[in-house]
Amino acid sequence: MEDLRHLEFFAINSKEIVEKQVDSYRQQHSYAGTIIGVSALFIPFFLSSLIGTFHVIQFISVIPIALFIWAILLVLNIFKTKPLDQAYNVEKYQVSLTKTYKEILLSEIEANTHSYSQNKKITEKGNKHYITAVRLTTIALLFSIVLLFTNQFFKIEKVPTKVQVISTKTAIK
Repeated sequence: MEDLRHLEFFAINSKEIVEKQVDSYRQQHSYAGTIIGVSALFIPFFLSSLIGTFHVIQFISVIPIALFIWAILLVLNIFKTKPLDQAYNVEKYQVSLTKTYKEILLSEIEANTHSYSQNKKITEKGNKHYITAVRLTTIALLFSIVLLFTNQFFKIEKVPTKVQVISTKTAIK
């Protein structure tokens, strides 16, 4: 009987690699949802904190809002990607019944390798969008915090308004 331990090792190892790739993809989706949640909560807080501020600060505040929106759009692109291929599926079991053990192992290794290669394109694009979204969100948060602190420390002191009271009554002598 032929020793197939090396093929078993590669079949198991390749399957684990695809499983890790899929798990990482799912985790990234979870983190992407967190970015959307943080941004969606912070934007109204930030905008409400700018009421009554300098017009210059209000104008500059468009930058972090635009960065937040850009990050949200990138993260939404992650959600609309197609699902990952998870290698050897149930449909191939019927075909595998007539194959030898060695052929089954080779077929599984090939399926796992193919799945990994196909998934790599999707995950690399998703990773690129995710990393960019994290950077944009971080920059937007820091920028908006700087604007809020600037607004707190550099408030214009209002000059008291002078009111002159004019009496409409004529003096009686």
